[in-house]
Amino acid sequence: MFRVVIPARHASSRLPGKPLLLLAGEPVILHVYRLALRAGAAEVIVATDDERIRAACSAAGAAVEMTSERHASGTDRIAEVAERRGWAGQDVVVNVQGDEPLLPPALIGQVAELLATTPAASIATLATPVESVADYLDPSVVKVVTRADGMALYFSRAPVPWDRDGFAASPPGTDRHTGARRHVGLYAYRVEALRRLAAAPPGALERREHLEQLRALAMGYAIVVADAVVIPGPGVDTPEDLARVAKLLGARDRQ
Repeated sequence: MFRVVIPARHASSRLPGKPLLLLAGEPVILHVYRLALRAGAAEVIVATDDERIRAACSAAGAAVEMTSERHASGTDRIAEVAERRGWAGQDVVVNVQGDEPLLPPALIGQVAELLATTPAASIATLATPVESVADYLDPSVVKVVTRADGMALYFSRAPVPWDRDGFAASPPGTDRHTGARRHVGLYAYRVEALRRLAAAPPGALERREHLEQLRALAMGYAIVVADAVVIPGPGVDTPEDLARVAKLLGARDRQ
């Protein structure tokens, strides 16, 4: 059994009001909620601090929790929901970002099952191959490096692992990114680890890379990583993303 919580806030530096922007006549957040319902979770909850998001979700019959305005991240918001609802420490909760209307439901089930079947891990997440040198060098594309047993060694915005000899011998545009893995921002947590992470301050690596998962690694938590069973579609971060996702949704609906 697992649960899904979808943190959603109205403020966004690049796309204000993102959860309520319309895709095919429906708010982005409701697209995400409905796909999460198909993942096999025991319950799906939207967690927000904004009354407009709460009203839109409630009107559509979605479960929603109002949370504090002081949270710095979606993880903190999910931890509040878990505490309020009294979920047990070993329960599994999946953090589904509210701006991923093309996230395949299979990935939600996959990450939850991955954590449930990996007793040594406190967190589970997914990865896909880095597809180009441009993505490999792009700091907005987060890369992950793992141990032989699938546990995360490090997450970075830098191009890792770095093929020192290969890049020295070949110009950019070659296949030296082969073997690099792109992190998919989808997490399953054991509730006890979630609570402790939310209560801890950001560490030096997290502040430097602006990657919250580095707090978990610095605290000694094991994060298991698996290859995603299907490549997720793009999320919505900019007006251009919104237009692209709308086009993809339209094409899918016509199939």
